[in-house]
Amino acid sequence: MIGAKIQTSPKLNLKGRRKKLFIREAHKGQLIYFVLISFPNPMEKRYPVARRSSKRKLEADLTEDQTHTKASKISAKILKQVSLLNSAAIPFTALDCATVKSAVHSLSVLAANEDLVDTILNCGVVPALVRHLRLTDNMRKYDGHEAETVKDYSDGVTEHDQFDVVKRCAVILELLAIEQEYQQLIVDAGALPCLVDWLRMQKISTTSQPLIDLLKRVADAITSLIHENNGIKTLFRMEGGIAPLVELLEFNDIKVQRAAARALRTLAFKNDGNKNQIVESNALPTLVLMLQSEDPKTHYEAVGVIGNLVHSSPDIKKEVLLAGALQPVISLLSSCCSESQREAALLIGQFATTDSDCKVHICQRGAIPPLVDMLRSPDAELQEMSAFALGRLAQDSHNQAGIGQCGGIEPLLKLLDSKKVPVQQNAIFALYSLADNEDNVAAIIKADGFRKLKAGNFRNQQTVECVAKTLKKLEEKTQGRVLKHLIHLMRFAEAVQRRVAIALAYLCSPHDRKTIFINNNGLKLLLDTLKSSNLKQKSDASAALHKLAIKASSSFSLFDIASPSPTLQMYFGDEYVNNPKLSDVTFLVEGRSFYAHRDCLLSSDIFRAMFDGSYREREAKSIVIPNIKWDVFELMMRYIYTGTVDVNLDIAQDLLRAADQYLLDGLKRICEYTISQEISEENVSLLYKMSEDFNATSLKHSCILFMLEKFDKLRCEPWYCPLVRHILPDICMFFSTLLVKSHPTDS
Repeated sequence: MIGAKIQTSPKLNLKGRRKKLFIREAHKGQLIYFVLISFPNPMEKRYPVARRSSKRKLEADLTEDQTHTKASKISAKILKQVSLLNSAAIPFTALDCATVKSAVHSLSVLAANEDLVDTILNCGVVPALVRHLRLTDNMRKYDGHEAETVKDYSDGVTEHDQFDVVKRCAVILELLAIEQEYQQLIVDAGALPCLVDWLRMQKISTTSQPLIDLLKRVADAITSLIHENNGIKTLFRMEGGIAPLVELLEFNDIKVQRAAARALRTLAFKNDGNKNQIVESNALPTLVLMLQSEDPKTHYEAVGVIGNLVHSSPDIKKEVLLAGALQPVISLLSSCCSESQREAALLIGQFATTDSDCKVHICQRGAIPPLVDMLRSPDAELQEMSAFALGRLAQDSHNQAGIGQCGGIEPLLKLLDSKKVPVQQNAIFALYSLADNEDNVAAIIKADGFRKLKAGNFRNQQTVECVAKTLKKLEEKTQGRVLKHLIHLMRFAEAVQRRVAIALAYLCSPHDRKTIFINNNGLKLLLDTLKSSNLKQKSDASAALHKLAIKASSSFSLFDIASPSPTLQMYFGDEYVNNPKLSDVTFLVEGRSFYAHRDCLLSSDIFRAMFDGSYREREAKSIVIPNIKWDVFELMMRYIYTGTVDVNLDIAQDLLRAADQYLLDGLKRICEYTISQEISEENVSLLYKMSEDFNATSLKHSCILFMLEKFDKLRCEPWYCPLVRHILPDICMFFSTLLVKSHPTDS
């Protein structure tokens, strides 16, 4: 869902009614859900299911009997009122007038209790009400063109008396029409044409308070009757009800105008036939004027009608714009009524889908500043709608810089922390479009947007995917002019230089790493951040350095396992290992003899010095090898003879010590690689110490990378921070060497 519009039912104002919150999906124009909160039924009694004594059972039975008796009394009361309505003459006489008024008043009180709705309907209330809704010969008739004068009311019954009865009947129908099955029952009883006829009374009766109350209640009853019922909406249009509703928009009472607009708003929702007829009835000019009303409730209803008219209707959208709605809607973005602001922002988003020129016109007429202000509102619905509108506007390249210049980037980034999924989704949608502009890329990174995007807690898969696309776009844009701007910020903008350096560690291309981190001291910034007392900054710097190292070493391995010997002829082969054949020297290891060949051992600088120098071993036939275990020595010699060896973790550390002692760099790297596969949070400090003792550079680098990657888990260890501070020179040397080595050769 890109954006959602909240629409509240007029039933919210009715005492004792359940509250309804209707939420419409703006992007798809569908009703997502509605929440029903029912008031508890005071008559309802609940008893635990358990073994009860005879006395308690008797008490329960008595209570059930009382409840049944009470329900029976209510049914009898309803039936009595229905009987009075059915027995009254049509038109009712003065004698019947008080009786009819009393009956409809009693029924309206009962209908306000939702738990009695089924009982009321089953007692036949609706046909009795419809009987009194019908226009009679004693009422003036209106054929659509002019009114006929008919005889006066008899027996002292006034027009106002009739209006009062009809108004109360409409109130009862409004209360009863809470479910689609009830709505259909009311329609089947013939209520719809009667209500339409009463709408036309505006043409043939002098304006008075009773008429005003009547028209408002009839419009509200229609709104309730057609709600979520597309079939009845269409039937209402076929009964000719839309035209008189449109005429009521110009009625000289503001409450009637609002009630008519509310009904039209409901009629237009997801019903193309109704939309077209509302427009054909020339409603747009009046609705545009209502947008400019000083009364917040009036412009709220008007903007709601227009919003439903234009949704998924490109042709009507154009007509609305031609009718001059754009500027009034933009003005509503600054309204004191948050509901109107929300509806206006949604409508701006819908207008922005028309064409690129319309997007530009919206921004030129001043829509961006109030939309940006709405982003800062504590109201999540305003945040959602304004982000939706800005996202649509940002799809045009001309508007992207304007939104950034008006301060839209920082509040959009803050909305990424929202717990509301639609707010997050609309915010990242807007940021994704804004990232097309090069100036905005630097602004997003400067405002810590990279960290928010990378580390945010996003609750929706579509949002996660859009975040990934936005980060990819930032990476693609981090070059040329944008990169120069960011390097300038990294060097001279002290307040943001660390966050810029961290972002560049992730976003820069391989060709730019050396320029950023060596030539412009980006590496020093990251390393200095490791000394910070701020754990969050240290964590971000550690992760950035780890990412930088992984990307820089992607084209080569930290472990070069190749043999250091340049000549293959120096390998005798596996069959000569510890073979007395042609052997010219014997090593004594742990009391055991190992037969070797001097020519093969020359690949080791130590053995070469031993045999070619002035050492006593030069002519010796047997040489004692102290401080090395037999299996370690055997593996070392196998490596010398074959150039390769399989090393397991159990022997790797001892073999590393031997390889370091005999200056066998290739074997050292094999051992370092094996040991590095087992680095853990428990042993990394010990392995780092080992790498120092045996000058195991590759193992040292692996330990550095592990400590950087696992900062959040290791930072609580008492040894961690002191160790990192101690080895900062080693970290600096590692990255300096790595960045230079990974820098592509200039063509």
